[in-house]
Amino acid sequence: MAKATRAAAAWRTYREVTRPGSPKLMTRVRAIPRMIGAVMRGQYAGMGKSKLALLGLGVVYLISPIDVVPDFLMLIGVADDFGVFLWLLASLLGESGRYVQHERHVIQARLEEG
Repeated sequence: MAKATRAAAAWRTYREVTRPGSPKLMTRVRAIPRMIGAVMRGQYAGMGKSKLALLGLGVVYLISPIDVVPDFLMLIGVADDFGVFLWLLASLLGESGRYVQHERHVIQARLEEG
């Protein structure tokens, strides 16, 4: 069941990135540092600091030598890391896409004001 959930999340992310009019993959990737900075400064209300902290914990889990399920249990140990990786990737790409849309709206509003 967990494999199907991860596969569905990956498919939704792929569809969102390839949807016409949606920010493309590299646009989303380049927006991640800007999004993190905006969340930390309180300039982007679309994502809270708690979600950012959760994403940070996901990164720490992936690079940490300590695992909940040890990697020497080959299939299970690697599968949990892969599941965290897919969740992290889908979350970051989804959030950064929403952030790019937010940036576009802010720029458009400034252009209409001036």
